[in-house]
Amino acid sequence: MNIFSRTPGVEWNPQDLDDTQPVATTPANSDSDLMTAYPTNCPACQGELGIDSYCLSCGQKAKSLREHFQITPSDWVAGVCDIGLVHVRNEDAMAGIADGFRAVLVACDGVTTSDDSDVASLAAARTACHFLWSQDPQGTGTLASRTEAVGELLTQAVAEANQEVINQTSPTSLNAAASTIAIAIVDSEAVFCASLGDSRVYWIPDDGEPQLLTKDHSLAQDGIDSGAKREDAEASALAHTITKWLGRDATDIEPYLAWMPVTDPGWILVCTDGLWNYASEPTAIKELVGFLDEPTPLALAQYLVAWANEKGGHDNITVVCARVDAGSPTVTALSEATGVVDSETPTISQVLDEEILEEKPTTRTRPIASSNPPDTDDSTPDDEPTDQGQTPSDTQIDDTGEQIPPVKPADD
Repeated sequence: MNIFSRTPGVEWNPQDLDDTQPVATTPANSDSDLMTAYPTNCPACQGELGIDSYCLSCGQKAKSLREHFQITPSDWVAGVCDIGLVHVRNEDAMAGIADGFRAVLVACDGVTTSDDSDVASLAAARTACHFLWSQDPQGTGTLASRTEAVGELLTQAVAEANQEVINQTSPTSLNAAASTIAIAIVDSEAVFCASLGDSRVYWIPDDGEPQLLTKDHSLAQDGIDSGAKREDAEASALAHTITKWLGRDATDIEPYLAWMPVTDPGWILVCTDGLWNYASEPTAIKELVGFLDEPTPLALAQYLVAWANEKGGHDNITVVCARVDAGSPTVTALSEATGVVDSETPTISQVLDEEILEEKPTTRTRPIASSNPPDTDDSTPDDEPTDQGQTPSDTQIDDTGEQIPPVKPADD
């Protein structure tokens, strides 16, 4: 059976395929179909939907499959992508492919104030996921060589995703389509991660300290690197100004790369800022995970998305998660041999004893969405996120006399 012949956004059932084949869960061929398709029945009561997408039984309006969809590629991997409560469209996207031993998870956040951001995120998520699934480099058999090989593959996957964003969006737009991306490759031995922008990968162990495996490309992260507390930096007016993104006008698409040996059971969470806006610290994410008693991956993803909506749902929300069991003794030995400390996440370049040279690129502003609907007062309660600039600023000069590139409006 061709799994891509189904209606986009609908979960793929593992029973539809031969047990030896991986299950792909990215929406199918036509982006236009995914933008307009609706579920067959009401998600709330399973009643019949009318032509206006309202349920004929309970009266609830169903979300389109682009506004809300779930993926379950395997019993240990699942994801939920949701429009939230404020935005008029879902500019997040996700993709996942898994078998019984390996999974590729991708979450993307389209930059709201760029054109065709929903197209960009979907194109990037699909392309990166399928590109990575098609290859599984092992290097020469050592952890260092495998890490180097996977790091190169992840970097290439981001480049492929960037090219697909360019291919699928307008070449003449004055505000080129843009998206963030976060990726996790998960197996029984290790987790390899890549990110561009401010979508993230978290490690939430059953016991021990949780970790944020990726590092944002944002002005908030720049503040943290300069010594500011995370909560203060992320509450600043320019916190969601990203310094790297996918898109035609991107100046730097070199991703942040990291890896972690799997030595303990826990959860890998790949998410967009629609979740971490409300729970940024790894300990806060772990506390949320702890509210559920041995959840399935889908139940956990559904819970985290529902929780973010309960907090206000000011942005689109995507959570893709994988349940990871303890690693093999071989992994533990490799971890000890390379001096990996459990409380730290080594970057791929650290494994190779190389340095990552970071430059200060052009920025895109990613304001957190206001809770107000369009054409209303911009004021919001003090405890809610607020919008930042919606149009490019004029060129500015810094204190040293150097020209500062224009800030580009971006996602919420």
